[in-house]
Amino acid sequence: MRRRKDDAEDEESVYAEAMRQYEEYDEIVHRRRRNRRIFFGVLAGLVTLVLVAGVSVAWFVNRVSSNIPRIPDAFDIPDEQRPPEAGGDAVTFLLGGLDNADGLDSAEVFQPGAARTDTIMLVHVPDGRDHGYVVSIPRDTYVDIPDHGANKINAAYSFDGPALFVRTVEQLIGFRIDHLALIDWSGFEELTDELGGVTLTFDEPTVLADDTTLPAGEHVLDGETALQYVRERKGLPAGDFDRVKRQQNFLRALMNELLSAGTFTSPNTMNGLADAIGETARVDEGLGAFDMVRLGLSMRGLRADDMTFLTVPTDGTGEAGGQSIVVYDEQRAGELWAALQADDMDAFLTANPDLVTGHDVS
Repeated sequence: MRRRKDDAEDEESVYAEAMRQYEEYDEIVHRRRRNRRIFFGVLAGLVTLVLVAGVSVAWFVNRVSSNIPRIPDAFDIPDEQRPPEAGGDAVTFLLGGLDNADGLDSAEVFQPGAARTDTIMLVHVPDGRDHGYVVSIPRDTYVDIPDHGANKINAAYSFDGPALFVRTVEQLIGFRIDHLALIDWSGFEELTDELGGVTLTFDEPTVLADDTTLPAGEHVLDGETALQYVRERKGLPAGDFDRVKRQQNFLRALMNELLSAGTFTSPNTMNGLADAIGETARVDEGLGAFDMVRLGLSMRGLRADDMTFLTVPTDGTGEAGGQSIVVYDEQRAGELWAALQADDMDAFLTANPDLVTGHDVS
């Protein structure tokens, strides 16, 4: 009972500190609106969930936290089988997009072969909390899966669930993952509609998965159209590589919509977002409401434009075991992971601009 009381007092203390910092923040906002800062947190299927400053922060976080089902045993890995921590106060999320809604449901009680992680992203925010990186790993990347040999990386989850998925990626990157989120792209349809659509601008006609074409220019995509946009692969010049860029482009635009004025000032909108997030994501058991608030407070100076989206280095495609694969570039990828862990990405990105996903994605 004493421990429960202490925990409650700790939560109240954090919330009180959040409110105090909000009052300071709100004063700055009125003086310099162009330099607005926000509470920013990374959460589940959203790659990033914003904790906006305001009296509703604690309520919204608790509402979202209670709505999102937890992934049991996501980090049930013997300590000796895990690499060292990233160091400092860096935080790393692993995001896995499952290939069907039933697979998302099975995250709560894993069933072998129920689903594969056809979208894989690593979200890393270094110690300083003033910038962050979203690194996509193509689903067909051919790597070593512990206890299963070489295979496509998206098979790890299918073989033995969340823990093997985490262990496989940790072995690849060489440092520990702090949190796991599993998302269902279909759930983004409802989330997009709750936001009133997501705005994207195309420099050329853009083909969707249902074979419709959007003309060049600015478009406000509703949920169904956004889903067709991120799912298209076969008609794109670089296939799955281009689909990865589309997913990153959409998530960046979604984040901008979440940060837009008014999104978190309407109780109805916030209720709808909380419900939609619950339908979209599952997170590990270690990410509770208190942890979300603490993480959001630590990231209060991070802005949407401070996130860099890129794809892990590869050597094109090939074949192995009668299946098409993406060849992992071990040397350049090793340099990426080392730079990420050391928070020394500037030099790496300057030398590898081809890996960065810009804003001109069709």
